Amino acid sequence: MARLPFILMTAPLLAALAAVPAPAQTPATHSTPAHTRATDPGRPKCPPPTPKRPVVDIYHGVKVVDDYRWLENGSDIMVKVWSTAENECARAYLDRLPGRDILKARFAELLGGASPSYRDLQMEGGALFALKNQPPKQQPFLVALPSVQDPAGARVILDPNTVDPRGITAIDWYVPSPDGKLVAVSLSVGGTENGTLFICDAATGKRAYEAIPRVQEGTGGGSLAWDKDGKGFYYTRYPRGTERPPADLNFYQEVYHHTLGTPDSKDTYCIGKQFPRIAETVLKRSDDGAFILATVAKGDGGEFAFYLMGPSGTWTCVADFADQVKLAEFGPGGTLYLLSIKGAPRGQILRLPLAEPEVAKATVVVPQSEAVVEECLPTATRLYLREMTGGPSQIRIFDLQGKAMGDVPVPPVTAVGALLRTGQDDLLFRMVSYLTPPAWYHYVAAAGKVERTALAEASPADFSGTDVARTSAVSKDGTKIPLTILMRKGTRLDGTNPALLTGYGGFGISETPGFSAARLAWIEQGGIWAIASLRGGGDFGEEWHQEGMLTLKQNVFDDFDACAKELVAKAYTSPAHLAIMGGSNGGLLMGAELTQHPGLFKAVVSYVGIYDMLRVELSTNGAFNVTEYGTVKDPVQFKALYAYSPYQHVQDGTAYPATLFLTGANDPRVDPMQSRKMVARLQAANGAKTPILLRTDMSSGHGLDMALSQRIAEDVDVYAFLFHQLGVTVKPVAVKTAG
Repeated sequence: MARLPFILMTAPLLAALAAVPAPAQTPATHSTPAHTRATDPGRPKCPPPTPKRPVVDIYHGVKVVDDYRWLENGSDIMVKVWSTAENECARAYLDRLPGRDILKARFAELLGGASPSYRDLQMEGGALFALKNQPPKQQPFLVALPSVQDPAGARVILDPNTVDPRGITAIDWYVPSPDGKLVAVSLSVGGTENGTLFICDAATGKRAYEAIPRVQEGTGGGSLAWDKDGKGFYYTRYPRGTERPPADLNFYQEVYHHTLGTPDSKDTYCIGKQFPRIAETVLKRSDDGAFILATVAKGDGGEFAFYLMGPSGTWTCVADFADQVKLAEFGPGGTLYLLSIKGAPRGQILRLPLAEPEVAKATVVVPQSEAVVEECLPTATRLYLREMTGGPSQIRIFDLQGKAMGDVPVPPVTAVGALLRTGQDDLLFRMVSYLTPPAWYHYVAAAGKVERTALAEASPADFSGTDVARTSAVSKDGTKIPLTILMRKGTRLDGTNPALLTGYGGFGISETPGFSAARLAWIEQGGIWAIASLRGGGDFGEEWHQEGMLTLKQNVFDDFDACAKELVAKAYTSPAHLAIMGGSNGGLLMGAELTQHPGLFKAVVSYVGIYDMLRVELSTNGAFNVTEYGTVKDPVQFKALYAYSPYQHVQDGTAYPATLFLTGANDPRVDPMQSRKMVARLQAANGAKTPILLRTDMSSGHGLDMALSQRIAEDVDVYAFLFHQLGVTVKPVAVKTAG
């Protein structure tokens, strides 16, 4: 590891960096097929022997046998031996697949050849900050920009690639001080999302004060808001030492105040003891610095409470969980604007005086419309609403009293990212489509015009030969499910095309237009890429979300099944040429689909998924998911969970499709034991000779902070696996670079 400036190399960070294993070396290609007995006596059987050690649980009178409970303990030496053997088997299979060299070179071009890109823009003290991604660098880094039209003048403040050349240290988040002279940055290692806070001098990049540990976790996240004078800040802190029992150290997030130059042991508790165990808190400062707002989520199900601290130093509950307020933003003239879904599942905007911060005293300024409100940004004289219409975005403009003033012009079938105010009423916003890479745009309010800034990404991925079609499928209960299809122009619909169907369907997360350079590697080999907008997401508001959560989760799987059958019925593909892919909650979707409809798909890829729904709430982040999935403690919710839980519905002797499971050893969001248990159960039950593989990355987590090299290696494995299973011969592609 290259030597770091001492100012950033605290003992805790050095220890954390040293404790994370280096990325595993890719073994040489094996000639012995996976899932056959190995001839090398030093190599384990593929798959490795997995003993059954039954454990019986009784849930509300229902007896449930778990043969692979022992695989839950990731620190057990036998579990580590088993995982290593599974990885060797996966490598033996994946490394011998045809087309790998072609795919590796193509992904290096597509992902490693992109121009710099910028995200999370923030303005403070007249300075513009951003996270910059510049392949072939492994991780994004923090910069200060002279302006949106001068990216060449960017000054690096903190570069994790210098902190850790292995590429496994990442920036979780950052917050500049009000004068822009300091920046608070959370850094975590190896995909753990376990963040330590550093305060950097924005001019020199040097560390200015002592680091503060345990400000960020992959469970409840983390946040910070500076004092008005920049001499201290409010921040989220997790329990330390013996403050809580070991099982609770990643819960009970609280807010503390820190004064610069003092040890964090002297920090002052502010609020949080009344928050739920599964609180996820985000802090925000008003423009004048007189108020601090704490947005508190109760787990991941979409319930929020809001607390306000004013000049008196007293915290007041503005809105509780039952009030169904989704977000709050400070406005001019001592006001707070709220996005409420109470009686308005697509969202309405309320205005509340800060002098009387009680939601009961708020008035409606923008009533619900057909579009789903995602964000409200008050400026000096306007309200900008970023809205979604079943996936694509629009931006509507109102005055501060709610009078409509038209729209910000944006192209159809695009997604607009977070809005950022510049000046009095001007905007910066990030826009992207399926076919064009992201770019930041400037809306000049006085002229009513949108200008493309120099913060625009250029990609080697040229989608000019790609069509985007938006259609729908009809689910089991008659609900129309939007389906977006990307394919080469002129593709014949004869049922023989290799097709990949993806989806998510949970936590109110919507399927919006997005650019993926890697996706082109699928399409240019003749593949069709389909995206299902399932219930459980937020595509059509809170009702759409609620129809796919808790006891109604089966709707999500029925929706996806309908989309798969629609692709077959319309001759886009056939079961012999259809693969499915999803991750996290989308991994749960994959598990449900392969157990409920094993004959409908040729191949499955499931990233960091959840499969044993009866045990998920016992893991740290699983407790945060209870508000979305339900709990086995409730008899009605248990019945629903047990009815679809993939792990419990693997049937002996069933012919399952070829499946590649991927997980990260350091995943803080979905315990890797979920993948271990599901793979063991499928390998024991599979009545076909199809491969069931488990690929574990020992130096990554949930995939959010992967190094560029890790992502390319993962994509090569996934695409080579899918192309092989679907009978696609991977061919070199004549490269045409897009602008």
